[in-house]
Amino acid sequence: MDFNKQLIIAFYTAFQQLDYASMIACYHQDVHFFDPVFTDLHGKQAGAMWHMLCERGKDLQISFTDVQADPTNGRAHWEATYTFSTTGRKVHNVVEASFTFRDGKIVRHEDSFGFWRWTCMALGPTGVLLGWTPMVQRRVRETAVTGLNKFIAQHPEYQ
Repeated sequence: MDFNKQLIIAFYTAFQQLDYASMIACYHQDVHFFDPVFTDLHGKQAGAMWHMLCERGKDLQISFTDVQADPTNGRAHWEATYTFSTTGRKVHNVVEASFTFRDGKIVRHEDSFGFWRWTCMALGPTGVLLGWTPMVQRRVRETAVTGLNKFIAQHPEYQ
């Protein structure tokens, strides 16, 4: 099996086990991660995000399929089911991931998913009515980044 395909499988297998250290080991030190919520994370910030999500994901369940990779790029489909801690609402997020590899590691990781769909599940009626608006999406992003920055402040290994 192709090395990069194995790397993606190792990443998501570690995620299923909430093993953030093994997830981070799949990343290049110069990794760039972005998704609709965390729009621009670099290096240790990306690792800190996975650490935070694994630590807080008490009922987090991950599945993944359709892993493909060549020497430069890869992709996978993955799904997460969890309780959004802020509201206590159940979320089933469906994500398409793309990767770029360098030096045997993931150097670029982009997750895409329906942000409004996510806000509908995570925020309930507020998400249904207003989750599509830039104002609510900006607030979700700001809250997420603030939480990540607080997490990083408590974990010197990410500073």
